[in-house]
Amino acid sequence: MNTIPTIFNQRSINRTVLGGRQRPAQVKMNVSVILINSQGSHLRLKNLEMLDRCGFEKIISMEPNSDNYNLEDFVNKYPSVKFIVPQEDVTTGDLINIGMEEVKSDYVLVLKDSLALSTLRLSPNAFQRLVERKQYCYVPRIFVDKNQALPINMIPHVKKGMLKIESVTNMLDNTPTLYPYDFLGLYNRQKFIQLGGFDYTIESPYWQNLDLALRAWLWGENIRITTTFGLSYLENAPVEDATSNLSQFRFYLKNLAPQFKLDHGEIPVSTLFRMIPRSACGLVETINQFKDARRWVEMNQYRFKTDTSNLILNWGSEK
Repeated sequence: MNTIPTIFNQRSINRTVLGGRQRPAQVKMNVSVILINSQGSHLRLKNLEMLDRCGFEKIISMEPNSDNYNLEDFVNKYPSVKFIVPQEDVTTGDLINIGMEEVKSDYVLVLKDSLALSTLRLSPNAFQRLVERKQYCYVPRIFVDKNQALPINMIPHVKKGMLKIESVTNMLDNTPTLYPYDFLGLYNRQKFIQLGGFDYTIESPYWQNLDLALRAWLWGENIRITTTFGLSYLENAPVEDATSNLSQFRFYLKNLAPQFKLDHGEIPVSTLFRMIPRSACGLVETINQFKDARRWVEMNQYRFKTDTSNLILNWGSEK
């Protein structure tokens, strides 16, 4: 069993790093970008050309592999872009964690090549205003099918004792949202690192994304929708897979099991006895997972500012 990481980017991943030694010709904002590329994308050159013109402080291009194209040609054409090729299986969260290590800017915009990046319009002045607010994460408007807005405003509820998330299309600026859809957003790099980044032991993209986002809320940070800019998918938006599995179980232990007492978070021992009859991973594994989560919560007990029940009860009242 992999134990819950206790520091940012605790997992060491073998990787090949190319380029990125030159400073971009024109830096217009204190923002870097992490571009996550998929297998076989044919838009790399167009995407990099567009991003190179935007004035980012640094561009990190996360590559699935270099078997199908000559990465050296890209490095020569865009010497300020840093290309990273992991040499082992990684999660989306791993890729973002690696990218956060490689940049120094205050904010980092996470993008994917499944987006219509050629239509992206970014205003350095507008981005600067967002940076000055110092929020943890801003989620842009997201569209599909000729400007059809996706319901990316995620509102948490409790139904029959279970966490339920309602997604709506409310696009008011600065509206709170539980998590950034498909990892897409403008992240405060320092706060991201202080939160520990994405947990690589949670392999499901949905639960990994939700884990960091809910942790941010429980530890006193904010995730907000911004109408400053929007993103559009080239085709259909990805379907979120919220299947119940070991990733969900670990998410539950880290985020839903802790209770806020006076000035700290804790997982009561009694929680274990309620879990055992419902767990699908066996008695021994359930106990081990519980002990690991309880140890992790105890290490971070004074970072908790609330628990999930109170967060949901007071949702929308945050300033």
